[in-house]
Amino acid sequence: MSAPSTTTGEVGTPPAPPAGTSPWVRLATANVLWILLILIGLVVAFTSIQPNFLQPFNIRSIFADQSYLIVLAIGETFVIVTAGIDLSIGGVLIFSGVIAGKVMLALYHGQSAVGATNASWPIIIIGVLAGLASGLAWGLLNGFLVAKAGVPPLIVTLGTLGMTIGGSYLLTGGTDLRGIPTRFTNLIGFGTVGGEIPYQVVIALVVAVACGLLLAYTRFGRYTYAIGSNAEAARRVGIGVDRHLLRVYALMGLLAGVAGCMNLAHYTTTTIAGHTADNLGAISAAVIGGTSLFGGRGTVAGTIIGVLIPATLASGFVIIGVNPYWQYVAVGVVLIGAVYLDQLRRRTRERN
Repeated sequence: MSAPSTTTGEVGTPPAPPAGTSPWVRLATANVLWILLILIGLVVAFTSIQPNFLQPFNIRSIFADQSYLIVLAIGETFVIVTAGIDLSIGGVLIFSGVIAGKVMLALYHGQSAVGATNASWPIIIIGVLAGLASGLAWGLLNGFLVAKAGVPPLIVTLGTLGMTIGGSYLLTGGTDLRGIPTRFTNLIGFGTVGGEIPYQVVIALVVAVACGLLLAYTRFGRYTYAIGSNAEAARRVGIGVDRHLLRVYALMGLLAGVAGCMNLAHYTTTTIAGHTADNLGAISAAVIGGTSLFGGRGTVAGTIIGVLIPATLASGFVIIGVNPYWQYVAVGVVLIGAVYLDQLRRRTRERN
């Protein structure tokens, strides 16, 4: 069966405003353009105040530190486009990292936290696969409860957030795992391609390209937009809405597992207490990037820019000597503005 025709366009990208719309409204409601201009403006402003802002080391640091959040936010984009939400991703990230680390430690002669630093690549790969599988399993559970059991996604994922964090503490006894294999941390956590591009950034780039193409140019992406625009209409034209939602949440869980393994490599420990707010960061990035909380609209490119805006603010404030807590104020203003523009787009479409 061919993909249904929806308001999202032939390749699943959000439609432009109607032909009679004012040019200023067209500019203000462009999905990626205005946030890209904000990012460029921030970079120009910080560079004009402190030219060191554009040093390669600082740019690499921004991208490397935000790579795992980019992966999370991309997955969250798929969920929000379906008019859903996933609050559990920070907990799933933690749990996946714990599982990956525990498996690595267990396979290396069953030794505890100080014994696996010289573990071989087969042991590392099995540990990573275990982490990815655990993330996928939590995603499938979320998807089943949302799509099959009919529980609101806000409630489901809030519950699994507590379950994953609690499970992580139970598995570790409340203590972060140490002694993660150095082969893993040196390559994935701190290694670079050609001495310039961190592997963390490469992983995030691969995920971004693959998921961007998936959302924009495939039937999976078109169905995702269609369900977010009108789930009942999508069901009436033959889309298996429940099955598709299960796949979307499974994808989110898998990407949270990827982010968990990236985090484990980057910090060389599980950092259990450090990611409980990642769900808000990922949701904010998606919304700032133009993804509609009402569903049916969003792009991977916009989400990536949505991650980079707060990161640029944080780095810029440190470099120019401004209290970095102003970052939260600025991000709040941008987030409210993004939601307002989303509502403006909706009113414009309804009016036309």
